Amino acid sequence: MTSGNTHRLPSDFRLVAAGQGLSWLGNAFQPIALSVGILLHGGSVGELGSLMAVLMVSRTIFTLAGGVWSDRLSPRSVMIWSDLVRAVVAALTGLVFATGFASFAMLAPLTVVAGAAGAFFQPAMQSLKPTLVRVDQRQRGNAVLSVLQGVSLIVGPALAGIIVGFAGAPTGFFINAATYLASCATVWRVRAVVIRGDDRDSFVTDLRTGWRAMRERDWLFVGVVAAGVYHVANGVLLVLVQVIALRDLGGAHAFGFIAAAEGAGGLIGSAIAFRVSPKYPLRIGWLTCALMPLWAAGYVWPGRLDTVIVTGLIGYAGLMFFSVMWETAIQDHVPHHLLARVASWDMLVSFVGMPLGSALAGPLAAYFGIKPVLLGCAPVLACCALAPLAWRSSRDLRRTDPEPETGPDPAVVAAADARHT
Repeated sequence: MTSGNTHRLPSDFRLVAAGQGLSWLGNAFQPIALSVGILLHGGSVGELGSLMAVLMVSRTIFTLAGGVWSDRLSPRSVMIWSDLVRAVVAALTGLVFATGFASFAMLAPLTVVAGAAGAFFQPAMQSLKPTLVRVDQRQRGNAVLSVLQGVSLIVGPALAGIIVGFAGAPTGFFINAATYLASCATVWRVRAVVIRGDDRDSFVTDLRTGWRAMRERDWLFVGVVAAGVYHVANGVLLVLVQVIALRDLGGAHAFGFIAAAEGAGGLIGSAIAFRVSPKYPLRIGWLTCALMPLWAAGYVWPGRLDTVIVTGLIGYAGLMFFSVMWETAIQDHVPHHLLARVASWDMLVSFVGMPLGSALAGPLAAYFGIKPVLLGCAPVLACCALAPLAWRSSRDLRRTDPEPETGPDPAVVAAADARHT
């Protein structure tokens, strides 16, 4: 028997988790504030879709740079500066809406900077997470973060729908800025520091090393490519479902309740991942990911709010269970000194199609109609989720069989009493 303290997650992890929970809570305000600020004040679906595309393109362009610098520098420092930049941008966006100057020309540059900062934050977070817990705690740690994300997606959209509905879009952005500052403060207090080796290759060489590490693992490469196609359809969906929610299902309040149901589904999936450790995580994970088409179809048939809530609950439960399995597999099977670069390639290839989908949402909806486009996207999601299971390396990847690192690991995790930024 093991004691309860053996299973207790370390204090640094709990600190980062608290900050991320606050940040995710604030992030729930951003899409609602943006949609309300644009669609309900004379803007068009095309403008909303274009801004979402700008955000995704910015993240895409800077993702690889974020991965390289997170592997070169302290991921903690990268996270701190990224949060500070995002806090400033969110506050400025709120001011732009509050002063009535919210044109595409004003919002696009701010969106670019926000996307770039987020692109640096995510690989750094992926690199820092496994250093905060023991190897046998990785899945539980990932599940805890997913649970917090699910809770924030329940509470955040409900609060955002109410607050933005009554106080307006600027308030939503100001709240988002405050939560970024809170996240920054918690990361600054983390004691664990990743000390990198002195050997430095060129930027391009570092990128190639990360690509090679991903390409050599068939289960990883196939999954990332499938996710890339998946997110072309998802980029279309994320724009059009907002339009249906705001115009046909009850406005900002309905949008908030739908997002809360999606968060509840994510919470359920994450809680299951906390308790269940399948021998073959991706075999089960990809099957649960294939539940997401139900979410897209729910907006079309029968097109009622209650149906959308139920299908969103089911779909996001499967998606978040898969997410925990996927992140843990990468942490187990990729050497730590390559982790941020591999994570950045994962994010780039997986999400590169989303800006295209977001930009195409308006034209496709204008030509075919919103609901036919949604119905067309649903089978695309299903095929992309099931295709990786055709590869044995994906089906048979084991949960507990991390690959040994060749040569000395240049990333040495040390506890430091002094705090460095």
